Amino acid sequence: MGKANKSSASVPWAIAATGLVLAIRLTPKGGRDAIDGIEALSDGRSVLKARVRAAPTDGAANAALISLLAKTLDVPRRTVTLASGETARIKRVVIDGGGAALAAKLQHLLDSK
Repeated sequence: MGKANKSSASVPWAIAATGLVLAIRLTPKGGRDAIDGIEALSDGRSVLKARVRAAPTDGAANAALISLLAKTLDVPRRTVTLASGETARIKRVVIDGGGAALAAKLQHLLDSK
């Protein structure tokens, strides 16, 4: 994801010209809709752990993830886009808007957990 900020090696996001790019590990049928923190994968990459109640059927889990991110970051749903990983557990999501502000909001959310 490149060098987005000083701690880019430990955070699963990068600030882009148009907003924020997130690496997410999604758990469908997770019992609740929630962001559960950051996890390091075996290859060294960091991902944001998220779970949704929806099953991975007909894109329902992806739609629930988009809704969860929009609600959590207080942005319009239309600004959250699934860039890759439609059928995979690891996904790349792009959120249009002020990347630095979105990253700060996400970091604050994670710090308060």
